[in-house]
Amino acid sequence: MSTVNSLTAEDLGSAAQRDRRKRILDATISLASQGGFDAVQMRAVAEQADVALGTLYRYFPSKIHLLVSALGREFERADASFKDKTIPGDTAAERVIFVMRKTTRGLQGDQHLTEALTRAFMFADASVQAEIHTVGMLLTSMLTRAMDPDRTEVTDDDIAIARVIGDVWLSALVGWVTGRTSAAETAQHMEVAVRLLLRD
Repeated sequence: MSTVNSLTAEDLGSAAQRDRRKRILDATISLASQGGFDAVQMRAVAEQADVALGTLYRYFPSKIHLLVSALGREFERADASFKDKTIPGDTAAERVIFVMRKTTRGLQGDQHLTEALTRAFMFADASVQAEIHTVGMLLTSMLTRAMDPDRTEVTDDDIAIARVIGDVWLSALVGWVTGRTSAAETAQHMEVAVRLLLRD
């Protein structure tokens, strides 16, 4: 088991290194979109990103590290799309459901990619703890902002509720990518959880 974490953009000192990391994640997402989890092979990622295989392993110690980092980047993009915009909804539950619906639709629009990212999240063990933490923090940040866009301080209760919603969300995506639930059932499952947790 690898105990080495992936290199984040903040870990990299030069623009060239950050560009290399971006190319690697771009290649990962491209391959995953074409063929899902199995299509993401380290050698194929290195070739498409135009980096040496050894370099790829220095940035991302394993395929799971790579895909969970890519999931984090997808959540970063989703989060950025909501910043500086008014999220519709009169209640915290309505705003959170809007954010989740929009993000989930985006993920479900690329089933191969979502399957790859979700399976990696399922398979991740303790060696991928830092990357899992990053994904969780991004999700928590996105949800707490939707809960109360005007609040300057987030409470411990807000964070706890957002984490539970995030866990339900990821669990619902697992059900969808494994074929146990439909897209409509996935959405309903998430919305019920949000309304129960955010009763006004």
